[in-house]
Amino acid sequence: MCRDCGRRQLRARRCTACGSVRMLAHAELHALSTAHIDCDAFYASVEKRDRPELADQPVIVGGGHRGVVSACCYVARLYGVRSAMPMFKALSLCPTATVIKPDMRRYAQVGRQVRQLMESVTPLVEPISIDEAFLDLAGTELLHGGSPAQTLARLVRRIEQEIGITASIGLSYNKFLAKVASDLDKPRGFAVIGRAEALDFLAPKPVGMIWGVGKALAQKLEHDGIRSIGQLREMDLKYLVTRYGSIGQRLYRFSRGEDDRSVTPHNPAKSISAETTFDQDVADGDALEKIMWPLAETVSRRLKAAGLAGNTVTLKLKTPDFRLISRSQRLPSPTRMADRIFRTGCTLLAGEVDGRHFRLLGIGCSDLVDGRDADPPDLADPGLLRRARVEQAMDAVRAKLGSGAIVKGRGLGGKPPREPV
Repeated sequence: MCRDCGRRQLRARRCTACGSVRMLAHAELHALSTAHIDCDAFYASVEKRDRPELADQPVIVGGGHRGVVSACCYVARLYGVRSAMPMFKALSLCPTATVIKPDMRRYAQVGRQVRQLMESVTPLVEPISIDEAFLDLAGTELLHGGSPAQTLARLVRRIEQEIGITASIGLSYNKFLAKVASDLDKPRGFAVIGRAEALDFLAPKPVGMIWGVGKALAQKLEHDGIRSIGQLREMDLKYLVTRYGSIGQRLYRFSRGEDDRSVTPHNPAKSISAETTFDQDVADGDALEKIMWPLAETVSRRLKAAGLAGNTVTLKLKTPDFRLISRSQRLPSPTRMADRIFRTGCTLLAGEVDGRHFRLLGIGCSDLVDGRDADPPDLADPGLLRRARVEQAMDAVRAKLGSGAIVKGRGLGGKPPREPV
């Protein structure tokens, strides 16, 4: 099959329809229907699309010298730059890189355009993030006049032609292996893992390839002498659950190429948060509270837009040596009010302000529920109803006149933090 136009042909080195030499052959190619599509270096690709003069240049998207790399193009990766790397380290590896501040609203807009194209080929689209999703194309052959593989090839061609960015495809018989496959052939890749080769393919791979195995669990497995998925497959289910807890079941199934999760559209968000990295380390509690307020407003705005409320507020801090501190408090009732999020965050912050300096602050809500259950009257907080009415009035003004039309006093004065993410 031609990876560019999806045309099926027999033993051809060049597509007879479009002339492409990007051909793909696999015994199960046209029998598989579970896919994972991942946009290539998404943030950086959007920036290069909008600034063609950067097409062949190394580009890093991130929060300035004191921040971290949010994304980088494949040219920058040749220098060793990686996502989540401290910016100072990235620039030491690639001093000629163009650094661009993230524009999350623009990325979200492009992400929605990609999602719409995905949903044009199947209603079974399960987003994982702004730039990737699972798709189930079973039963779409008649609708699209071709196998799922052909439909996917045509889909990523549309993404490239209509939106101006590229994407890679992983195709398999379940979600776990489709996700693994999409990372095998980037950028503009199309990789297939069929049933016949799945076990042999997985056997030599590191246990860290299994979805959900982070650094800590990988170290624990290595300490126990388990480094490869093949070694993991030799363990029985009872041992894995006893030794590693509930994730032991996933280790058992995934090591055998088994994953019975279906592609579920519109999976609800588990948390909503915002954070910012400072240009200079901050130790003063009042200064940290001033920085926290616009972040709380951002979280509140996102909760309201999604029709959600949170039962738990979490404060995130990062020290100059990149040590992460996280503190959470469960509320007596769910909230989506910036005021309650901020006040709870201040309570959590008070326990951490002891002279230490911080380079990052974040605030978020989790344990999300329907927003209609948010912020009921509370006898223990008689001022809550008044503050809720004030916030509702402010929201109405902003909806009519713009987000900057009205601000609270605590949001005035001082240098504002960079745009939260």
